[in-house]
Amino acid sequence: MSLWRTFKTAWEGLTLNKGRSFLTTLGVIIGVGAVIVMMAVSAGAEAEIADQINALGPNLIMVMPSFSRGGFGPGMGRPPELSYDDIAAIAENVSNINGVAAEQNTTQGVKASNITLESISIVGTTSGFPKVRDYKVAEGRFLSDEDNDRANKVAVLGYDIAQELFGEPGAAIGQSIKIGSTKFTIVGVMAEKGVVGNTDYDSRVYIPLTVVFKKFMPTRFGGNSVRTIYVSAESRAVMDDVMSQVTQVLIRQHGVDPSSPDFSLMTQDSIINTAASTTETFRNLLAWVAGVSLVVGGIGIMNIMLVSVTERTREIGLRQALGARPRDVQLQFLLEAVMLSLLGGLLGVLAGVGGSYVFNAVGTMRTELVPASIPLAFAAAAIVGIFFGYYPATKAAQLDPIEALRRE
Repeated sequence: MSLWRTFKTAWEGLTLNKGRSFLTTLGVIIGVGAVIVMMAVSAGAEAEIADQINALGPNLIMVMPSFSRGGFGPGMGRPPELSYDDIAAIAENVSNINGVAAEQNTTQGVKASNITLESISIVGTTSGFPKVRDYKVAEGRFLSDEDNDRANKVAVLGYDIAQELFGEPGAAIGQSIKIGSTKFTIVGVMAEKGVVGNTDYDSRVYIPLTVVFKKFMPTRFGGNSVRTIYVSAESRAVMDDVMSQVTQVLIRQHGVDPSSPDFSLMTQDSIINTAASTTETFRNLLAWVAGVSLVVGGIGIMNIMLVSVTERTREIGLRQALGARPRDVQLQFLLEAVMLSLLGGLLGVLAGVGGSYVFNAVGTMRTELVPASIPLAFAAAAIVGIFFGYYPATKAAQLDPIEALRRE
């Protein structure tokens, strides 16, 4: 019997009971769709994390105190820290950088005329902040090195804060506000930036870092220490050189052993890679969960094919009596199982691709379709059909024609 004739016979066998055939494919549809959607969710999570980290600023190097040099506490010395002087040393001695900045945050009430805003994020920072954060000034100017050196009481408003207090960003320049109980003069308003990660840049007020140290950070709670110094390299090509220069500058600045510095450096790529390894584990778990759905769908196909063999025993016997070989019968039933699985795979791909776009459009989770997941899921569906269809097909081929014809 020709392959085309076998295929046609297998298709006719499936269409005899369309409802049952469709219900049989549901397990495969769900499994394939789940594989595609879950991989899209995982890829979307990775892309979202990478975007948030890259949005912090271009080619960013983060310098942080290192707590791996041993203990600290009573009788053991002060914990490692970074200071305002370290920022100046890096800015003066490291080449191929766009800027250096640090941030120290506090929360205070802000008052202008008869308007008071509670619990506003006050960011103490340095002159390099706009370049490091890729953040533009809309009106006026940003904080200068002189503002920090002299601890000038000047402020730069985020775009939304300027609108809330003065109606128009341009109207804020030269006005006075009170942050806590301290009076500040507004020298600039930042351009709109929006929310990056969990930070609303437009709802913050920027003041000199040294003023935060003096007015809002008592010595017993940190003095003039900063948690992180941000260095923006001119390009990715020079990042390794910049990191080497920063390391040498801080070793001299802190007077520590080069083999065990009291600081550590981290790049955006290292953070993204760490996050990616976590999401990869999550993605693999999701893929296995979706794979279970495919296995369940395959078991359903095998079950229905066994029922079909039992129901069509006389048909099998008649076909063998008319000259069909056992391998023709086996191929027919194997084709039926594979066709059920591939049909489920095709519908599952459509459901998975459509579901990914729908979740991205109307849901709160970002999804990004992984092109490789489509052939992967479709191939898995074919393998499921072959694997779980082989036993029923072999059982049908092994029926004795005489016994089959006797069966009622």
